[in-house]
Amino acid sequence: MENKLPPMSGKSIDVVIPVYNAPELTRRCIDSVITHLGESIGRVLIQDDASDRETREMLDCLPYRCVEVCHAENNQGFGFSVNAAVSRSNADYVLILNSDTEVNRNILPPLCSAFEADPKLAAIIPAGNSYDRYDFSRYLIGEGHYIRTYYLRGHAILIRRAAFLEIGGFDPVFGRGYYEDIDLGRRLDLRGWRFGVHPAAWIYHKGAGSFGDGRVALARRNRALYLARYPAAQRNILLLTGNCALTDFPENFLTAIDTVFRAGGAVHWLTPGQSSRLICLQMYHHPLQLSSMLRVWLRGWQRADRRVTEIWIMPEVPLLLRVWAAVWGRLCGLKVLLRETVVTQDSVTKFRMK
Repeated sequence: MENKLPPMSGKSIDVVIPVYNAPELTRRCIDSVITHLGESIGRVLIQDDASDRETREMLDCLPYRCVEVCHAENNQGFGFSVNAAVSRSNADYVLILNSDTEVNRNILPPLCSAFEADPKLAAIIPAGNSYDRYDFSRYLIGEGHYIRTYYLRGHAILIRRAAFLEIGGFDPVFGRGYYEDIDLGRRLDLRGWRFGVHPAAWIYHKGAGSFGDGRVALARRNRALYLARYPAAQRNILLLTGNCALTDFPENFLTAIDTVFRAGGAVHWLTPGQSSRLICLQMYHHPLQLSSMLRVWLRGWQRADRRVTEIWIMPEVPLLLRVWAAVWGRLCGLKVLLRETVVTQDSVTKFRMK
């Protein structure tokens, strides 16, 4: 077993693992938790969501004294299972793990340190293979050494139990899974809480380990439910600027960007050179080129929630590209916003929306 939590933490932690079949993956998950987190946690609360006989027997034969298994009579879905397990915990923090995750080191010390540094942080996610496409060096790092995200992905979440209970936990309406975690994040944000990803903590996630057939239809159904609840989450901004940094933007413009993120949307920032640090994981950088604009456009061709909805154009963008983007956007029925004052790394001036 590895090191315990730092003495300054003084917080108790339970691990919650909702289970539905996939006995081999589930056993590897539980074994890894005991091996690497065993000295840092209290109980491992397993909620079996009416699995088959093989899985139930495996769970009943686990040799670990800290593991508590509860078998549900009927399959009620991921969110309901987690809520039931969390209701049996009295710990300060709860580590919610999908049964197809695997721990290979003690991820709890950096995660708990983030909570100590930021009292408004409700949930912290360890990085891992699910975040391989992100270059974490490109993002602003918060006081708790984490990167902001507005998209709470739930395969591994350390959360303050009080915050989880405050908003009523996961909404069972999402059934077996998909989007119940993102919905939880939206509700946390509306209550003034923050959440983020910690690049110094790493966990492996296989993905869809217990869903089997029907996961595509389930994801589509729950995505529609989520977007009906939060329509502004479909805002995707194409931001075209000159070679400037975040610090060059006026406060009102940064507020407008933050409004997009807090509603669940995204910003694709196109600049002629390397941009400065990005605000959060829902901000993406691309070269200021026609080919980049087309790639972002095609990215959302089959997913309405990923389609570009607005184009924000700064006047320092080359005239031909500026005109092309404006005409193209209007022909596609997009909202096109033109700024009237140049923003550069050498000067910051007030500007208004045309």
